[in-house]
This record gives sequence, structure tokens and C-alpha cells, in this order.
Amino acid sequence: MTVAVTGATGFLGGALTRRLLAEGLEVRALGRDPQRGAALSALGARFVPLDLEDARGLRAAVQGCDTVFHCAARSSPWGPHRAFYAANVLGTRQVVQACLNAGARLVHVSTPSLYFRYGGGLQVREDHPLPRPVNAYAATKRAAEHEVAAGQARGLEAVVLRPRALFGPGDTSVLPRLLAALERGRLPVIGSEDTVTDLTYIDNAVDALLLAARSAAAVGGTYNITNGEPVRLWPAVRRLADRLGLPGPGRRLPFQVAFGAAALLEGVHAALGLGEPVLTRYTVSVVARSATLDISAARRDLGYAPRVSVAEGLERFACAWEAERGRL
Repeated sequence: MTVAVTGATGFLGGALTRRLLAEGLEVRALGRDPQRGAALSALGARFVPLDLEDARGLRAAVQGCDTVFHCAARSSPWGPHRAFYAANVLGTRQVVQACLNAGARLVHVSTPSLYFRYGGGLQVREDHPLPRPVNAYAATKRAAEHEVAAGQARGLEAVVLRPRALFGPGDTSVLPRLLAALERGRLPVIGSEDTVTDLTYIDNAVDALLLAARSAAAVGGTYNITNGEPVRLWPAVRRLADRLGLPGPGRRLPFQVAFGAAALLEGVHAALGLGEPVLTRYTVSVVARSATLDISAARRDLGYAPRVSVAEGLERFACAWEAERGRL
């Protein structure tokens, strides 16, 4: 069986590629980081340095594949809309067309940011009415799902996954951002200590991707993916900080104060054309508002059953983080 992985040099795509190789599949690893691509090649992947805007190159890379895992995306709470549109909408359009040409199944990685509103939400299901997107990332990932739906109308066999808050060894976003703030002593408890959130350990997300590729019942479906064990965010952050010998979160900062400060910073940065502010309304709401997902559909149709708990996942991350720091 031959498969292709877009975004193979990223966190999720890389973990997926390594698992596929371990299972003996022929893997075409599409990505833009030559150093990480070389590491995947050493494991047996065929690395294809490729930008998804290269339609001809993408078609050639996917031809002959049974399944394409579309993990590539531009993901950030801040940035120019045109950059998100090019990566997330146009890139997905090209992938959809390449899959149609090749007759390949598409497993498309979307995001629960589509559900995001500043007030949070508990046990949100896939059929929950989608609010107005709060940033360019959410808007373009929503449009990307429309591209997949348009492909399905033309005969594309596709499954859409919405994994939430991926973490684990190799994470470059969720936990490293928190740890960097802890190291600087600049992470207050925003909102309540009782904020509850869903996380997804990287190996569990990879399990879901493989199940989506192999399940007949999943075709045409959209599925939330999490660890299925909501955790209290701030106590979990405090335990991780203690485990790594870092200062824990500081004093409590009321949500409205943090949200207002973030709005002000966003306005200044947008007016002056500056980069991402140290605080955005999106980030404030993510850590201050409870947000969990219902994964019963994935359990039913995919047979998804998270194998690695949040506690075990955090310990694995901590060990990897310490090992990496020891090498620096």
C-alpha cells in the first residue's frame, strides 16, 4: 500500500509518517523542511520537497497512492489572511484535485477552531452550528472543509478529522509556548482555576488518522478527536511546571482584564503592521474558557479508543523536553 502525507515535516505529519513506515507502508513524505525530510528519508520514506501551490508536482507525488493524509496547514492565531488562504484553502483545493486524479482516499486534518467562540463550550458535537470565525486560521480551515465537500460532490472518498490541542514529544506549539512563558515568569492564571479543556496526545491522533484511512463507515464523515478525558488546565500546567522544575503560574488575572488588554494589543499591532502580539483574544479565551468535544462519533464509526492518557502523555513530553534541553 502506498500513501502520501502532506506536511510530513511538521509535528503531526512527521509522527504519522514514522508510524506508517513502522507498519511497512510505502510513504511519500511531502514537506518543505529539507533537514527533517532527510531524517524521514533515512527511515525509508520517499521525501518530496514540495509546496502545495505546485499543482503539477503535487499530482505527480500523489499518483499511484491509495490514501493521502493532508496534514499541512498554516496554523497561528495571527497573520495576514492571504497567507492563510494560500496555505489552507488553495493548498487543500490542490490536494483534493490531486486525489480525484489519482483515485485516492483523502484523510483531511481540519480543526475544532471552527467551533471556537470567545465563550467556550462543553461536549461540542460535529453538527454544532458554526459561529463566525474569530481569526484567519479558523476562517480558512472552514473554507478548506468546503473544498473537501466540493471534492466529495465530484466523487472524492474523504474523511475529515478535527483533533484538538495536539501535544507530545516534538510539539512546537501548545506546550512549548506555555513553558516559555513559565520560564520567563510571565504566565498568570487567566480566568478561573476550574477551566476545563480537552487535549489530544500525538500518538492518539495518529491512531485516529489510520483508523480514518481504513474505515468504510467513516467515508463522508467528520469527526472530533481528543483524548476523551477533559482536564483542569491550570492544575495540569502547575504539575508539569513542578515536574520540570519551572516556576508555576503566577497570580490570577481576571478574564475581562486579559481579554481587554489583548484586544488593545491586537489593535496596536494591526495598525502598525507588527507581528503577533504577546497576547491575543484567541489565546486568552483558549486558556480561560472551558472547551471540550464530544468524540462519541469517532468511537462509534472509527473504533477510536485513546491509548495514551493525558498524564502519561505529559510525562513522555517532559522526558523528551528534558532530553532535548540536555543536548543544547
